[in-house]
Amino acid sequence: MPELRTARPASPAASADGPSVVWFRDDLRLGDNPALRAAIERGRPIVAAYVLDEESPGVRPLGGAVRWWLHGSLASLADSLERLGATLTLRRGPAEAVIADLAASVGAGAVFWNRRYGAAEREVDSRIKAALRADGIETGSFAGSLLFEPWTIRTGQDRPYSVFTPFWRACTTGPPPRMPHSAPEAVPPWVGDVPSDRLGDWALQPTQPDWAAGLDETWRPGEASAHDTLRAFLHDSLDEYADARDIPARAATSRLAPHLRWGEISPFQVWRATDAAQARATGPATASATRFLTELGWREFCYHTLFHAPELATVNIRREFDAFPWPPPDDRALRAWQQGRTGYPLVDAGMRELWRTGSMHNRVRMVVASFLTKNLLIDWREGERWFWDTLVDADPASNPFNWQWVAGSGADAAPYFRVFNPQLQAARFDPNGEYIRANVPEWGTDAYPAPIVDLGETRRAALAAYEHVKNTKSAPTAAAARVGANERG
Repeated sequence: MPELRTARPASPAASADGPSVVWFRDDLRLGDNPALRAAIERGRPIVAAYVLDEESPGVRPLGGAVRWWLHGSLASLADSLERLGATLTLRRGPAEAVIADLAASVGAGAVFWNRRYGAAEREVDSRIKAALRADGIETGSFAGSLLFEPWTIRTGQDRPYSVFTPFWRACTTGPPPRMPHSAPEAVPPWVGDVPSDRLGDWALQPTQPDWAAGLDETWRPGEASAHDTLRAFLHDSLDEYADARDIPARAATSRLAPHLRWGEISPFQVWRATDAAQARATGPATASATRFLTELGWREFCYHTLFHAPELATVNIRREFDAFPWPPPDDRALRAWQQGRTGYPLVDAGMRELWRTGSMHNRVRMVVASFLTKNLLIDWREGERWFWDTLVDADPASNPFNWQWVAGSGADAAPYFRVFNPQLQAARFDPNGEYIRANVPEWGTDAYPAPIVDLGETRRAALAAYEHVKNTKSAPTAAAARVGANERG
């Protein structure tokens, strides 16, 4: 889709010679940033801004672990801008009011941003765009976060895809993703007075108590770290990725998820670097690169689904699952799951890894999600909310999409009767107990709890509950119901 840029005759509040405001959002990087590139090409001074918006209607407040990451990422972006001669302006409040105030205070001639795909965010962006245009301010919104825009990938019946394999085939049989843009060598700063919040005043990092020690030890937010992580993965782990990606004790995955979540690296940069590595590769690395790019495609599928089903975090995609007879909440079982004290070592290892590091191996994520929804019979939304608060890579698309996938209620979902037996999964993917011992030091001692449920009994109970819904007449999916709601911000 062409870049959306519009200008009208300037009002007294705006000037065609005024500075460009670059509104950073989920794209905290300088390289391959189309909004920043457009501002530089415009040739006027730049006001770089980030707005912490937790007040606009429908915008979901950030979870604790993601807030921790955001603090580090903004600090890194501010340092990078400073090295290029500019500063990062921080504002807090509803974006509609904040951006209008910022544009007016600097006499902006243009405001540029990269698109977001949640419904509430798109509505905010649309209102801001309309208001700025009415004031004669040029606006531009760009594709910086997805390889393929959601309205461009459609079935032969002009509907969004609900199954991944044909979706990804449609994506990859057309033109390849564009080449990423280079980072600028300088950012011309606006020299006027632009009041800014202090990052520390936002209290994004935990203090009482400070539970982030494990996050500090595990991660380094920022654009430079994102590229270091990608290079290390392609150099050290690509050869074994296809075979070892499901083994939680092996460092075979990319660890790029939180960097992609905040746009410290773009999917275009990841795609092209992996494609180049594949071109140089021989043997296992060739298949591994294809497998890894498919995982990048899964992220695309999650976001396309969010675009068409904006209530993804709360509403079943397969609406027949609205009739699923969830029993009354079992707070004791939920707390045991959250704390990693279920008596099933692989589940407990994953949940403790999550609390300590803000992350969890993908294979284990499926196991713990299956255990919650199908062995404990606790609504997938409870798990989604816990992950939203504890994952450093929690985003509005992948987190709820993957929970619905495991629960059986989502797009291209795993069959409900597929239950990940945590004992069999541990025997297959952690046969020597390396991952479990690393996260559950008391495993094998009297201090380790007994299992809180019987796997066989709870599996049978889950399948019996599913009998109530499996023959329910399918209602239109949320995705189908939203076709045509394509305001693109």
